[in-house]
Amino acid sequence: MTKAVRVQAKMGTFKIPTRKFEVPCDVNGNPLRVSEYFGENVFDFSKSEILTKQDKADIQDVLLKKKKLTKEMADKFANAVLNWATSKGATHFTHWFQPMTGATAEKHDAFLSIENGQPIEKLSASQLTQGEPDASSFPHGGSRSTFEARGYTSWDLTSPIFLKSHENGKTLTIPTAFVSYLGDALDIKTPLLRSITQLSNAATKFLNLTSGKSREEDKFTHVDVSCGCEQEYFLVDKALFFERPDLVMGGRTLFGAGTSRNQQLEDHYFGTVPERVMAFMQEVEVELYRLGIPAKTRHNEVAPGQFEIAPIFNSGNVAVDQNQMVMSVLQSVAIKHEFVCLLHEKPFAGINGSGKHLNWSMGSSKAGNLLEPTDSPHTNYRFLATVAIICEALNRHGGSLRTAIASHSNDHRLGANEAPPSIISIFLGDTLTKILEAYAAGKKYTEEDLGFLDLGADQLARLVRDNTDRNRTSPFAFTGNKFEFRAVGSSQNVGIPMTILNGAVTDVLNDMNERIEKELGEGKEVNEVLIDITRDLYNNAKKVVFNGDGYSKEWEEEAEKRGLPNLRTSADALKLIADSKKNTFLTKLGIYSENELTMRFNVRVERYCKHRIIEFRTLVNLIHKDILPATIEYKGVLANSIDEQKDVGIEAKVDTILLKQINDKTTSLYEKTEKLMKEVEKLGEEIQDAEKIANELLPLSEEMAEDIAFLEENVAEDHWPLPTYYDLLFVR
Repeated sequence: MTKAVRVQAKMGTFKIPTRKFEVPCDVNGNPLRVSEYFGENVFDFSKSEILTKQDKADIQDVLLKKKKLTKEMADKFANAVLNWATSKGATHFTHWFQPMTGATAEKHDAFLSIENGQPIEKLSASQLTQGEPDASSFPHGGSRSTFEARGYTSWDLTSPIFLKSHENGKTLTIPTAFVSYLGDALDIKTPLLRSITQLSNAATKFLNLTSGKSREEDKFTHVDVSCGCEQEYFLVDKALFFERPDLVMGGRTLFGAGTSRNQQLEDHYFGTVPERVMAFMQEVEVELYRLGIPAKTRHNEVAPGQFEIAPIFNSGNVAVDQNQMVMSVLQSVAIKHEFVCLLHEKPFAGINGSGKHLNWSMGSSKAGNLLEPTDSPHTNYRFLATVAIICEALNRHGGSLRTAIASHSNDHRLGANEAPPSIISIFLGDTLTKILEAYAAGKKYTEEDLGFLDLGADQLARLVRDNTDRNRTSPFAFTGNKFEFRAVGSSQNVGIPMTILNGAVTDVLNDMNERIEKELGEGKEVNEVLIDITRDLYNNAKKVVFNGDGYSKEWEEEAEKRGLPNLRTSADALKLIADSKKNTFLTKLGIYSENELTMRFNVRVERYCKHRIIEFRTLVNLIHKDILPATIEYKGVLANSIDEQKDVGIEAKVDTILLKQINDKTTSLYEKTEKLMKEVEKLGEEIQDAEKIANELLPLSEEMAEDIAFLEENVAEDHWPLPTYYDLLFVR
């Protein structure tokens, strides 16, 4: 988009028409209800016309871990999947996995096969269950040599197979894990599945120990982890996006002068969605519904150009896969609407960044939600013990949870004025805190009746006040019947923080299960044991409980007094991965091996350094090719103006002051640019390089951004070569 077109856009004479798309309809052209096409691109073996009733029962038993998958069953399943996929127009299949890049990967193979000289469509059991991508070409943390290329993808039976639609066809997509030739996890899914298994085992034992049920048929067999990922994002005009190389290269603006109005009037949040954006949101939802992803909420977020989509809860592993698809669909549909979807945590300085709140809970069909307080939380001893266990999990492993959400991009958001700080604490709310404090002190809690809110207007429906307020400044908050891990970044794969959270809770559960077994064996009553556990764990862990303003300087000082770690940068946080003592709980549980942790340390440090180096090189390139030429050109304009005014006897005071200011800033910027480039040339990809970047070079680049912002505000608009925040945030 040229400067002229940007001016047209600002004047309202340039308009990109709203894209129309096909709404799902029946044969008569009538729009279908969402429930009528929901999940149409997801394979449901129970509806297959190829599989017999016994086949379906066998597959169900495999999913419930009552049977092992045999080759015969896999062949039948593969044949049913093939018939379903080809009937819907699919021509290829792919093993879809999540390497340590945090994104997804896929290699497409055609169903086409030649047998006896004739073309046929084929999907064998082996093609369904196992693939072989190049394990040396994905991040592996130095565990693989270039010539050691063999790796395997393994079908994840617990996550639905689905169809990805493209402009001219569809691909059968099989969720898989990704491991090396020696069995090391090279992905995010494998450790996640291990953590889910470990948490299920520990929580199931906890339920059976505390339920008082002795008959085998009444006992609990498993506990599910459930998750809901609220996804925030920005939309910018596609043409403007490609005029900002920093957005293209790194997903964020490396500089930009703030606009006079951004979010300070608080008028964008929950405001009317612009028509063009609404058309985009509607198409996103249709695509997600077809994929069986239950998108529930859509709205404007706090910052201009920022929006959010949130799903209904799903089982943990499936929710992680679905969130990866949500991000993919947001980005692909945005392009169709002449937008680009930005998932970076802080694409624009000075305004709200984007998070991805990870809503987490656990339960089972028999036990219900273990984090449901019921109407009488003060006498729900199992619930109180569960909350105390989670508090202790954060107390023991808060540093590891901080590490789980560490990234170069999330560093710009954590601790900023709109995101949870880098100090991991837990918000319980007034009521729950009072209950736990009472038990911790050996006292009884007297129930408070919060009742209804009196709004003083008979026309309004009565509102029941919740037992707890919400605290948006807390990184880990109890929100009624779940915990919300608010510090997770918008671009991150939630499988990593969920894996660490599952492991942390499992670690404490295992210890408590041993204690419960011992004390029940000594003749104690279940409720007595649960009350004692609640008291002891809460007293030990309450230093991580904070219900106040997590953004405040006072909390930072208080947290230091309490001994809570404040890992301000990713360089600080990532060092914990290399600390074997801090990660003993993960290796003891078998969620990661020592080698897998070493791999992850190396990969994440390397990627942190690489991302920053890309940003620095992009910044220098923009300064040399755009900022300095534009500024020098404008200095020439001012100098000519001064000379012309002197020729006619006019004192060019304003021009002279402005020229000097711009010249000083240009000189300062040039000197800092030279310094940055010299330092970048020395950088490697080790932890000491990451620390230098975080503590020295990033602050230097931010000083340079301030210089550029001054120049942007003082160089005439027709001389400024790049789209500004006004263009990027307000041109729709």
